[in-house]
Amino acid sequence: MTATANVNGAPKALGHIRVLDLSRVLAGPWCSQNLADLGADVIKIERPGSGDDTRAWGPPYAKDAQGRDTSEAAYYLSANRGKRSVTVDIASAEGQALVRELALHADVVIENYKVGQLERYGLDYASLKAVKPDLVYCSITGFGQDGPYAHRAGYDFLIQGMGGLMSVTGERDELPGGGPQKAGVALTDLMTGMYATVAVLAALTHRDRTGVGQYIDMALLDTQVAMLANVGSNYLNSGKAPARWGNAHANIVPYQTFACLDGHIIVAAGNDGQYRKFVEAGGRPELAADPRFATNPQRVANRDVLVPLLAGMVATRRRDEWIAQLEAVGVPCGPINDVGEVFANEQVRARGMAVELAHPAAGKVTLVRSPMKLSSTPATSDKAPPLLGQHTDDVLREVLSRSGDEIAALRARGVV
Repeated sequence: MTATANVNGAPKALGHIRVLDLSRVLAGPWCSQNLADLGADVIKIERPGSGDDTRAWGPPYAKDAQGRDTSEAAYYLSANRGKRSVTVDIASAEGQALVRELALHADVVIENYKVGQLERYGLDYASLKAVKPDLVYCSITGFGQDGPYAHRAGYDFLIQGMGGLMSVTGERDELPGGGPQKAGVALTDLMTGMYATVAVLAALTHRDRTGVGQYIDMALLDTQVAMLANVGSNYLNSGKAPARWGNAHANIVPYQTFACLDGHIIVAAGNDGQYRKFVEAGGRPELAADPRFATNPQRVANRDVLVPLLAGMVATRRRDEWIAQLEAVGVPCGPINDVGEVFANEQVRARGMAVELAHPAAGKVTLVRSPMKLSSTPATSDKAPPLLGQHTDDVLREVLSRSGDEIAALRARGVV
């Protein structure tokens, strides 16, 4: 492909790359959406008639100009901007042949089928590598291509539990509401998509140097174990499994949420000086002078005595009053915003994190902008997620040189 430019004339970092996206739901589409934001031509292959499962994961749905629901679920919209949708029945021999032909014109294939399923269709890595050795092929599954769990289905919720995240998320068992808790977003799916993006870019760099493609085996469980980060390292180097601490910190006090008169704030006093300023702002300087609380190790040892005292102090004032006072003296703090407050936040608005795009069914949709800000090759979010099969004819004409009559015949046979 020839490198292309954004609508503002800036070059696209991946404008020379074409991605054949056989994935659906979240982890795979999140990866391909990142690549689309960076300029890649992403061709999303979907089942005729139904498409990506998330198209039906609503409400809410995007609404048209009259306020009526369209067929486009907000969940689907979150992970599919910038792509072209092509409907192909890959269970049919003709559909498989079309997808194989499209793969010959692609740099990257992304798929998240069950282990071994695409081999039956001749769309696995070995089959495609035989005809296109420089292909980068990324498989995303719950547990990877080998090991005793390889053939199990993997879902984000299950992996958050199996991979240890829920064991360190949630309130302490001995407190009200204690117990394991999943993250509020599908964090493991999203991080798998992010790791897959990095792996694809690395493989493309290797291909550009050597002319050789490669296979990428991404697993949700591997990702979840990797993203335990310092928590995993703590266990491996101590032999002690970390516990849940809710909104508190195992090693720093005070580093948690507190209830105000009208909401909650986060106070993150990372050193003794910040702690002293915190209690002075609250009119309780004696809590800094008390030898039980003078240093962080002492505060950690005596947290069960100190935290109720701090909670009582914070509860006497309103949230915004606390934030203004603590920011003025350099104590890290902040609100706990709901999602509406997030998008109303002046910093979020200044950074342009919501973007309005023209949409063929809704007229316009508002989506979250990519956070990647590159000075010379900016990421773009200028094309709305496609309607099901919106680009089938265009792609078959442009990429595979099919005529209008040939496309009509494929459609009549139910192939596309």
